[in-house]
Amino acid sequence: MTSTLAFDITQFFPSLNHQLLPLIIRKARCYSRVIQFFSNYLVSRNTQYYWNDFSSLLFNVDIGVEQGSALFPILSALYISPIFHILEKCLKNLKIPVSILSFVNNSLFIAQSKSLTVSNSLLFCSYNVTSSILNKFGLVLEHGKIEVFYFSRAQRVFNLPPLDLLAVGGPVLKPKDTWRYLGFIFDRKLLFYYHIDFYTNKTISTVKCIKVLGNSTHSLILQQKRLLYRSCILPIALYRYQLWFYNRVPLSYPLRILNHMQQRAAIWILGTFQTSPLFGVKAIAGLIPINLHLRKISGRALLRAHTLSHNYILCSLLESRPSNDHTYHPLSLDSLTRCQRENIKGTIINMDNQYNEVFSSFDPLNTEFYPGFHIIDVFPSCFFLSFFYQK
Repeated sequence: MTSTLAFDITQFFPSLNHQLLPLIIRKARCYSRVIQFFSNYLVSRNTQYYWNDFSSLLFNVDIGVEQGSALFPILSALYISPIFHILEKCLKNLKIPVSILSFVNNSLFIAQSKSLTVSNSLLFCSYNVTSSILNKFGLVLEHGKIEVFYFSRAQRVFNLPPLDLLAVGGPVLKPKDTWRYLGFIFDRKLLFYYHIDFYTNKTISTVKCIKVLGNSTHSLILQQKRLLYRSCILPIALYRYQLWFYNRVPLSYPLRILNHMQQRAAIWILGTFQTSPLFGVKAIAGLIPINLHLRKISGRALLRAHTLSHNYILCSLLESRPSNDHTYHPLSLDSLTRCQRENIKGTIINMDNQYNEVFSSFDPLNTEFYPGFHIIDVFPSCFFLSFFYQK
């Protein structure tokens, strides 16, 4: 069984230490100009509060970075990278087999064991080590947002033990039937039925709300309704469809729910009766079947993944190619046997199988993609003349 522990850092962006940031940048061996720039950028920062006509005095801001600034993602990534580097070394020295995933300040521990008691002890030790390291960096874990969840393929899972974190200042975590994390809704067997139901119901309620658009004389025309459905409603229903749509996966339940949603949308577009023929209504509304639409956008997404740089984590998971500068990853497809690859189902396998459909000479980091080096930038007069002759 797989156990996960999600935790969050309290006030991560406002709590970054300005004195520690230049030291981290210097440790990363950046250029001296970059170190000097950030050192001056973080010194003597002030803020002021406005409320209607009232304006407060200037306050010194010696810590933190603004979330609206263009430099805050770089500073936050530089600040948190040594923390997880030290954490991985500590867990490795303590021989705690726990994996770490981090999305800026939202992080995740993953432990795998046949016994949930052993998994809980691993998660407890990892959380304790993380809390002590973050305190040294001036950061604190937010105990109110800690969640634990268990994944299992068993038919029935009984006696799920809670995770007691009272010894390290945390709460007693009780596992739930579903887990919502970063917009995804997980269940124990990774079937994603709750995820599909949630976003399908959200689209149906959106269709009901869009009915109020229009004025007192006439409502929206058919072309406008179809455009709203394709651009605003359908992307909500298919949010992160890669989680449940891939090769050799049962699609009876997702397609049934999505077909019902598209039927409601087609009836709203044409304004027909509920008893109208479904295929005819969808054809007149110009909506292709949902299974064909999923196949189309899935193929495009798989091909688009090959335009990423070679050091991207998805490319490191794929099978190495003789023409690519492949980076070894312990969980890549190269480390699997033939029988293991045949039993695996997922988007990574589909992505690797469609590699031959991509031109091997495509370079995503070519200079022609840089601003100022586009063809329209190099030959602006030619494009102007062609546009003039077309007119």
